[in-house]
Amino acid sequence: MTSNSEYRITGRAGAPEPQPEASNKRDWKAALATYTQPRVIGMGLLGFSSGLPFLLVFSTLSAWLSMAGVSKTTIGFFSWIGILYSIKFFWAPVIDRLRLPILSRWLGRRRSWMLLAQAGLMIGLLCMAGTDPATNLEAMAWFGLLVAFSAATQDVTIDAWRIEAVAKDLQGAMAATYLAGYRIAMLVAGAGSFYIAAASSWSMAYYVMAGLVLVGVVTVLALGEPDVDRTRDNELREQWAIDWLAARAAQPAWLQRIERWIIGAIVCPFWDFFSRYRREAVIILCLVGLYRVSDITLAVMSNPFYLDAGYTPDQIASISKIFGLAMTLSGAAIGGLLVARIGVLRAVLIGGVLTASANLVFAWLATLAEPGLLDLTLTISAENLAGGIAMTSFIAYASSLTNTAYTATQYALFSSLMTLPGKFIGGFSGWVVDHAGYTWFFVDTAIAGVPAVLLVLWLMARTPSESPRPAP
Repeated sequence: MTSNSEYRITGRAGAPEPQPEASNKRDWKAALATYTQPRVIGMGLLGFSSGLPFLLVFSTLSAWLSMAGVSKTTIGFFSWIGILYSIKFFWAPVIDRLRLPILSRWLGRRRSWMLLAQAGLMIGLLCMAGTDPATNLEAMAWFGLLVAFSAATQDVTIDAWRIEAVAKDLQGAMAATYLAGYRIAMLVAGAGSFYIAAASSWSMAYYVMAGLVLVGVVTVLALGEPDVDRTRDNELREQWAIDWLAARAAQPAWLQRIERWIIGAIVCPFWDFFSRYRREAVIILCLVGLYRVSDITLAVMSNPFYLDAGYTPDQIASISKIFGLAMTLSGAAIGGLLVARIGVLRAVLIGGVLTASANLVFAWLATLAEPGLLDLTLTISAENLAGGIAMTSFIAYASSLTNTAYTATQYALFSSLMTLPGKFIGGFSGWVVDHAGYTWFFVDTAIAGVPAVLLVLWLMARTPSESPRPAP
């Protein structure tokens, strides 16, 4: 990235303003004040709405099915419902380009899709609550798919709204409040559902969760639509695409419309990214894919390690809920401050170094002959604090890579790529533990974070300013 391509996102596609590097830095007081912005606060509530359904189609649902007598094999098949989260980029172009009748005129493009997704969430959860998995497992599967599809659609629209709603220097704070709301919602959908089920029933737990979707609905109605110029949404922005379609003018009109939509909605977002970042695009995509390999790989074996170390499930749960959640929220807040104070790439670098270092704390714990509760508390606290900083800063970075003409499509690709390599490599984590032991496994996961750190350093050396290239 060259110095004559340094811009600050203003939230309006195609209208970037040149800014010197110093303009993106704030003193600590001003950085802290970013959390008082109405849209930053609202982002926390949208994060709650985004995090609420995740466990309701994963571990919480697995517990319900298990208690209903469903076989372990079938419960494993139910986990495939979550694949919809990983393939959301397939329908993200539709969200980017299609305006919903009536709702779009009332709420705007982003909020109308959010409201539609939340309606699907509420309907799906209500139907799950009214279904007995012991007698109607097929219906439960279909309702679970509706919840997962609606949740993934909501994620796409919330990510797009977050990126377009505020300027780049507020993206760190937006990511921090989003992550805080998300983690609180996971606690509610996880531990909260168990408490309700124990006091009443699993059906009542899902009825309550369906009611909590209203938090997101009220937030959508209260917040405004991003101030983004959409006048060219239905126009092709790349000259090559215009020329290509002009050369096919002899084709039937209906075929030209289909080709025009596919090129504008699917091809152009990818063309735009590679044309703006050129050779650096490959490095950026490698960073997106590798940044979370270290913590995702570790997470696969963390609970088995705690149990093998002699800790009880109650001890693990209590420390994770109290100290783990507190450190995650603290890390998210610190990450947002770092982005506003020192810039996004420097914050990403700090997050990457801390994540790899936190994995070495696990290696230290594995060497102890008789680890105590204080040792477990320090380890979980280090992991969650580092994770909060890393995720907040990296969400802000990935957001800065998008062009507001294709926000939903491009960010859906980044968010999917963020987890796929880590999930694949994590599949070999048990093999490493069996052959090398926990200590060397954790050391290996720390080393796995080094490539991402090196890629960040390379990008920092090539980027005098941390602002992205301007949208064309």
